[in-house]
Amino acid sequence: MNARRGQGFTLIEVVITLAIIGLLASMAAPLGETLVRRGKEQELRTALYQIRDAIDAYKRAADAGRIEKSATASGYPPDLKVLVDGVRDVRSVKGAKLYFLRRIPLDPLADPRRDPSEQWGLRSYASPADDPREGEDVFDVYSLARGKGLNGIAYKEW
Repeated sequence: MNARRGQGFTLIEVVITLAIIGLLASMAAPLGETLVRRGKEQELRTALYQIRDAIDAYKRAADAGRIEKSATASGYPPDLKVLVDGVRDVRSVKGAKLYFLRRIPLDPLADPRRDPSEQWGLRSYASPADDPREGEDVFDVYSLARGKGLNGIAYKEW
């Protein structure tokens, strides 16, 4: 009878083992959530950089006289779609187009069912930085996601 008792685990040992595993899993879950959130925030930073870089490239091309604009226009793109669709290069003899983005990046914190061009808040050149509003052009973009990042700054202020 003593030989049989040494071959298996007691109920107490199994319960203690399960309690330890549960404790470790509950400690690891928030870490996993933080890692996922940090990844999405990095994607947001990258997307904002890509769009803002394309807007700046459009403005440089307009200031260099490569894009047709009126004398009263700011030189910024009228919308995000034009950055993907391209604009005619007025200096090109063959009528080539200038493209600034392959596609509009997705906001990783926004509703994925929405069109990418509708996921971003747009600020026109004429609107103040503390109260961004849409207008005749796109001077800057911001995330429409609610909440704050891990750095404590609201996503719309990135």
